[in-house]
Amino acid sequence: MQGNLPPEAQEKIEELQDLQDTAQQVAAQKEQAQTTLQESKTALETLEDLDEGLEMYREVGELLVETDYDDAYEALEEKVDSLEVRVETLEKQEERVEDQFNGLQSELQNMLQQGGGGPQGPQGPGGA
Repeated sequence: MQGNLPPEAQEKIEELQDLQDTAQQVAAQKEQAQTTLQESKTALETLEDLDEGLEMYREVGELLVETDYDDAYEALEEKVDSLEVRVETLEKQEERVEDQFNGLQSELQNMLQQGGGGPQGPQGPGGA
């Protein structure tokens, strides 16, 4: 089917496929960031319920390092803030990719309608 398309249309289809791949990657990154954000918010809420004098440890790579309440709270707050910005950025990126995809799809449809689908035309209007 694609062999009958003009080179410009084939190029648009390849661009659409690339954008679809990008959209899937962005969606996966956003989902991962949202999951981490939710986990961090839950940890922060749990920390708020703990006694400030409680002995605490935090994970640093493969190690557990003793920390105090204020440092743990501040680190979690910074992580939550950073993740919120990351999710927001990924949402905007997702919207841009979707807009590009829709625009490119419209261009391709216009191109195919104006140029026709080739002499066979099973997808084209009329066909008889």
